[in-house]
Amino acid sequence: MVLRGAAVVLLAVLLAACSNAQRQPAPEASLTPRDKKLLADAPYKKVQPPEMYQRAIVDYAGTEKPGTIVVDTDKKFLYLVEDNGKAIRYGVTVGEEGLAFKGEAKVGRKAEWPTWTPTPEIKQRLAGIPNFVGPGPHNPMGARALYLYQGNKDTLFRIHGTNQPEYIGWAISSGCIRMLNEDVIDLYTRVPQGANVVVL
Repeated sequence: MVLRGAAVVLLAVLLAACSNAQRQPAPEASLTPRDKKLLADAPYKKVQPPEMYQRAIVDYAGTEKPGTIVVDTDKKFLYLVEDNGKAIRYGVTVGEEGLAFKGEAKVGRKAEWPTWTPTPEIKQRLAGIPNFVGPGPHNPMGARALYLYQGNKDTLFRIHGTNQPEYIGWAISSGCIRMLNEDVIDLYTRVPQGANVVVL
């Protein structure tokens, strides 16, 4: 489903919310002992994204119900709508032009430290990709994955962690929404299976 008029209004609302951001790192209470161990030994540079892409509590005046995930691919933000006109805003990496998912979906499945099996399209586009990558901080899927479904059909798009935190705020993925591992763990603990997702 392509969103048009509603998307324009929502983008204006999201832009207004940027001016009232209260920076707030993901709470460490969301991390399990396994998370702490794996993230402590992560084989990638531990970099923070630019301040504008760091997790924040913002004002939100959209019409989505609390618990809805809204992804603004142009601005590289993911919002988790909360009560009382607020949302948690996270910086994300989004898909390259022509590869990104747009429309509405639901969280059809959730996984901790997921495995990764590249699609034939990804293997054709990127040379040297393995057939399978096991779980862990070396995995491009990172610490958590939310699998986006439309009806009973897996869209093959995900919201997931990353082993390339330096690219938060960029449009370079093969279509999925990437988050800092600490941020996706936080989102994962807050979002149930079946939650609504709107990707602009």
